[in-house]
Amino acid sequence: MTSTDRGGTATSPAPGPGQLAGLPRVPLRHHGRWISAALVIVLLALLGRAFAQGSIEWSVVGRYLTAGAILHGLGNTIVITLCSMALAIVLGVVVAVMRMSANPVTRTVAFGYIWLFRGVPVLLQLLIWYNLALVFPTIGFGSFQARTIDVMTPFVAALLGLGINMSAYTAELVRAGILAVDRGQIEAAQALSLTPGQIRRRVVLPQAMRVIVPPLGNEFISTLKMSSLAAVITYGEILESAEFIYYANNRVIELLIVAAIWYLVVVSVLSVIQHFVERRFGRGFQHTTRRAARALARREKENEA
Repeated sequence: MTSTDRGGTATSPAPGPGQLAGLPRVPLRHHGRWISAALVIVLLALLGRAFAQGSIEWSVVGRYLTAGAILHGLGNTIVITLCSMALAIVLGVVVAVMRMSANPVTRTVAFGYIWLFRGVPVLLQLLIWYNLALVFPTIGFGSFQARTIDVMTPFVAALLGLGINMSAYTAELVRAGILAVDRGQIEAAQALSLTPGQIRRRVVLPQAMRVIVPPLGNEFISTLKMSSLAAVITYGEILESAEFIYYANNRVIELLIVAAIWYLVVVSVLSVIQHFVERRFGRGFQHTTRRAARALARREKENEA
């Protein structure tokens, strides 16, 4: 049986599975893949050789990797990261709800909050909070007053600077996750006479978390790295600890490598945790996707048969 193209010209019939069975199989040759892999290996070897032959005292790196001052700075880095992200999540959820409110006042205030703290650099925010006493010598409510310089410690300034800055980004992540939930899910829950609180807690939030968690994990890692900026306001995180040590022994590169190693270790741990959290919240979606893939494979086999 022959077929015709659009011009009416007869064409040869397409070969069937039986006709293709006897043809030899020619493996694909990925020359570009092998060349690029070879170039990457060569570049990595050259980079490793450069570091091995460079003027780096690796024994100093190993000695200070577990030094008390470095571990103390590492602990402060982890603490400020956890506290900042906790503050960012709480404020971000509140601002996201305000941003989606039907009240134009709260919606405008939330928009202004996000616009302000996303637009001002993090370093500038840290400096403003740390020097707040220059504008407000005392802070308090009613009869309770305290000196701002006593309240706004390096830890508090770093917490507010990092936490409020990240809350503006977190608010947009939460809003995007809520908007990603299909409207039909909410209407179905309303048809079951669920209250608005139950709908948010049992329907919207579980589905939104699948969208929120991956970028929120990236924001967590970004906060960890941005905590190094707190060294400018004398907060004793790991980079400032490394700076104090290399000011004394003049081993600048070695101490910076120590700080970089610990940052990579903590980021690796956070990445693993993020992977399991994503898998936890994406279980239903993954199972649905796998079932759909299996059903599609079965239909293809039935069509071939």
